[in-house]
Amino acid sequence: MKKIIELGESEGLETLLGERVTLFCVNYIYTGKLVGVDSVQAKLEEAAIVYETGELHTPQWKDVQTLPHDWYVRLSAVESYGVLK
Repeated sequence: MKKIIELGESEGLETLLGERVTLFCVNYIYTGKLVGVDSVQAKLEEAAIVYETGELHTPQWKDVQTLPHDWYVRLSAVESYGVLK
């Protein structure tokens, strides 16, 4: 049986504005301070791309490369997201 669940106002990507988030996408993992989000994209400041995570409970990524400026990620590529570090 399928069940439809609606997210409340206190849930969703918009509630994480100002937080350092991690976006697990189809091909890459992005992390940075979430400063903007609309129906198409998310904007990250102090953005980085994670090539290798290592163990997720450790405070540092195993291989992370800082991006040169603010970065935009298409929400259609995001599989999951949250605050990790």
